[in-house]
Amino acid sequence: MSKNRHHVRIAATLAALTLGTAGLTAVAPTAARAADGTVPGDNVAKLPISSYAAMVVDSVHERVYVTDGQDRSTSQVHIYNFQGQRTGSLSIGPVTSGMALSEDSGTLYVSYTSGIVAYDTVTWQRTGAVSTATAPTCPRDVAFAGGKQWHAETPYNGIDCANNWNALYGVSGTMSVSTGWNAASRLRLTSGPEVPDRIVMAQTRTATETNPFVTTLDASGDTLVRGPERRFADAQGQGGLDMKDVAQSPDGRRIAVADAAYGTRLLEAADLSDAPVPYQPLPEGAKASAVAFSGDGTYIARGAAATGSTPDLLVQPADPASGRAPLEFAFEGALDGDRVVPRGLGWSKDGSRLFAVTTNASGTEYWLHVIQPPAAQYDSRFTGGLSTAPGRPVVGEPVGIRGRLELDGPAPAEPVRVTAVRHDANGDRRLAAAEVEADGSFTVLDVPSLVGDATYTVSFTGDVTHRPAEDVTLAVTVDKAPTALALRAPAEATKSAGLTITGTLTGQGRALPAGITLSVVRTDRKGTGTLTSAAVAADGTFTVNDLPRATGEVTYEIGYAGDDLHSGSTASATVRVRR
Repeated sequence: MSKNRHHVRIAATLAALTLGTAGLTAVAPTAARAADGTVPGDNVAKLPISSYAAMVVDSVHERVYVTDGQDRSTSQVHIYNFQGQRTGSLSIGPVTSGMALSEDSGTLYVSYTSGIVAYDTVTWQRTGAVSTATAPTCPRDVAFAGGKQWHAETPYNGIDCANNWNALYGVSGTMSVSTGWNAASRLRLTSGPEVPDRIVMAQTRTATETNPFVTTLDASGDTLVRGPERRFADAQGQGGLDMKDVAQSPDGRRIAVADAAYGTRLLEAADLSDAPVPYQPLPEGAKASAVAFSGDGTYIARGAAATGSTPDLLVQPADPASGRAPLEFAFEGALDGDRVVPRGLGWSKDGSRLFAVTTNASGTEYWLHVIQPPAAQYDSRFTGGLSTAPGRPVVGEPVGIRGRLELDGPAPAEPVRVTAVRHDANGDRRLAAAEVEADGSFTVLDVPSLVGDATYTVSFTGDVTHRPAEDVTLAVTVDKAPTALALRAPAEATKSAGLTITGTLTGQGRALPAGITLSVVRTDRKGTGTLTSAAVAADGTFTVNDLPRATGEVTYEIGYAGDDLHSGSTASATVRVRR
């Protein structure tokens, strides 16, 4: 087993990602320490396989079974404990593929070319075998539901296994029996103790089958009874399912589908309609590849195929309405793999461990990750309200929205983040997330783009260890940006020679508009009058020339009327005029 680093991104504080009996390597610059002071991380085991078929988690005996599915004379089921250590293997036969556990975890069923064999999970003795209808070179899925085993297979040999006709079989004694259910492409079966009498059957997408189905089957009686069925393409043929994995919630009420063409679909099991609240989209560039509910129903893991630092695995509350931010894993190292494989996620029944199989970009190497999510969740809250700095925001100028967030539980080793939205007459604009300092203070930066009333709403959506905080808001008035006039005038001038005043107009916020002219008003002993306006150059400079009409003190007042984004300003200069 190797212990190595990989990139983990946590949207907010994360605590307690430790395996109690294993010394783990720190894995993330953004990870927090657990309550007991240990460093969060996961165990990573390099799998001795160059292809992957299936993984089964046995919570009763705390084992993980992984099979390679290679087309060779003898394939193996590799056995790992919950710490990621390889404890043994079973030599099966060529094209070892599907696996399933009996409801009591006492028997492991394994498919290979010639049939399905059963092993006692305590003694590892072979306890039975089923001769299948054919002995194809294509892999088959295996399920256990209604106290019976089931399998789907194609009767045809050949390399195009995905496009060949597939049929669903039951078992009578040592022989397989056709159920009559079949489809034009591979059928994937999902079953488990959470709903012991149900099989979820999904058709895979192919070049010829572009609108595959998902359906459920009741295996409680002597005859399989089909429940709801759903296809996803619209009238134009768009949106068809590209199923990579299926999972059932522990209470049986919902079914999650990893759809590479869409993301993670959450369906109501009763009729396969969309759940009222969906999961948030996967990160841009990530395509869904796997999905699994934790055995206690607390979390869901969503696997994906992505490149670089784009997350390949999200672990979050199973209820999407919670709004809490997920724990994100980005597998991008030579010691971790690059993506989660289809059907490569599984949980322990108590939800204490998540098992993820990853592969490299070429699909020739595989790794088993053992991750332990936190067991506790803590409250969070904003305190003291929000304030702005500077106190009066101006359009086009940076403003800081300041506040304080309190987090219960262990102190985070790295800052968490809050998000904010500005609402004004132009609608809503989401601002960049801001880190929370060790003392709980934070500053969200914004540059208002509109004069008038605005409201800032700051949120902390929580994470796997913290519940969301109630949003806090602040109403502000955004002023026009100030301008300033600077004048350079002579102290004295002669009436006959005239005078010249130069100056510069500057403004905060956005750039001043082109074509500005300034008003010029002259006041002398004969009264006040308006002179020809002064044009402002692109660099803000301007010149005023005048032939005074009277001697004595002459005052020149120069003004800018302002614009939509800038306030007006004035400046004056007094010159003593002689003959």
